[in-house]
Amino acid sequence: MTNIILLTLALTLFQIWLIPMFLNLRNMNSLMSNRDEPMEMSITVQRVLRASANLQESLPAFLALVTLGIILEENLVTLGYSWIGLRIAYLLSYSYGIEKIRSYIWIASVVVLVLMALRFI
Repeated sequence: MTNIILLTLALTLFQIWLIPMFLNLRNMNSLMSNRDEPMEMSITVQRVLRASANLQESLPAFLALVTLGIILEENLVTLGYSWIGLRIAYLLSYSYGIEKIRSYIWIASVVVLVLMALRFI
């Protein structure tokens, strides 16, 4: 299950830092500055950043549940990989502006977190 944690951290690195940076290379001077002035960003970059903020909201709960699963030797592998897959699908659907499907994917990722938590009851 440590693979799940490592994959999640890789997803986090890509989604929060690498993808927005590569999509916003035209603003490299601003990216390398103190960012005192707001920079213009494309709609796609803005969407990726909002999806990243959403990931950051659910990431602590997911990591806590996976860590608890490791400690208590509860098998959460399938649910963990499902959550990661849903978060990738969420990022893609948000980036491409697919509204309704994105919301269903988010709901499914929350359901996975609940199912993970229920394993400890």
